[in-house]
Amino acid sequence: MGNDSDKEITPDQDRFFHIDRRRTISLKIKRSEFICTLEPVTTVEAAKDFISAVAGEHRQATHNCWAYRVGERAEMSHSSDCGEPSGTAGRPMLNALESNGLTQVAAVVTRYFGGVKLGIRGLIEAYAGAVQAAVDLGPLIRLVRCKSFTVKVPYTFNDTLIHLLTAHRVKILNSDYTDVATHVLEVEESSLPEVEDLLLGYEAAGRIVLDQGNNE
Repeated sequence: MGNDSDKEITPDQDRFFHIDRRRTISLKIKRSEFICTLEPVTTVEAAKDFISAVAGEHRQATHNCWAYRVGERAEMSHSSDCGEPSGTAGRPMLNALESNGLTQVAAVVTRYFGGVKLGIRGLIEAYAGAVQAAVDLGPLIRLVRCKSFTVKVPYTFNDTLIHLLTAHRVKILNSDYTDVATHVLEVEESSLPEVEDLLLGYEAAGRIVLDQGNNE
């Protein structure tokens, strides 16, 4: 699995993002304080541990509502209103994570009630808005499923091969120049079929020597 810092690409069902470190933000809304904490997690167990830890830190809070999405494609997700009216906290938080294409992340929004009721719509906007504000604290990291290859290519064909690869979103992670040029390539899953065909074709023609790596 590779990482690209890339918040400009609009998330869709084939593009997922994560964060690399904890993010925390505090918002005051009609005298209530909403503290959103986002945490990178890779398992449901890690998400639950994080949620419990935040709730433990804020034992005096009125609510510690939460949501998480886990898995390379957010295969596992869950949320809880934790005492707020049904559907006003956990689900809006989960929707905010989903709308940003986020996975491998857990969110807790801690609320300290300030004495003014927000109403159903106000609560939904507050909880979703707190998560979005935390997301907006920094760029998101795009999750990209990749496969690696090592190719050995004679210098007479090296420039031609590199030119062909640049059209297929192939990254050259490392190059070594000895009697031949040796390149370690990283290929995004979306480009894999055509790149594999290209490399296998040149290997069959005797133009390159190819070693296929493992998915990352």
